Amino acid sequence: MRLDKWLWHARFFKTRSLAARYVEKARCRVDGRVTDKAHANVEPGMVLTFALGPKVRVVKIVALGERRGPATEARSLYDEIEAA
Repeated sequence: MRLDKWLWHARFFKTRSLAARYVEKARCRVDGRVTDKAHANVEPGMVLTFALGPKVRVVKIVALGERRGPATEARSLYDEIEAA
């Protein structure tokens, strides 16, 4: 699944275009490597690191979403990892 689409499904961004712009302009890491490609493929088991507001979010992808569902469904797509 595309990184921007997954971020949108997981409800980190309100729209997919916002997610795509964020990935292109900000330093987002997929398994420790910096990427600026919104079309980068992600799959379960990968770790994403990105700054969102004043916090640095580190999440492990648990599942790929079929749709952008309610917040409870979106929360089941990832596990939050404590930032060191």
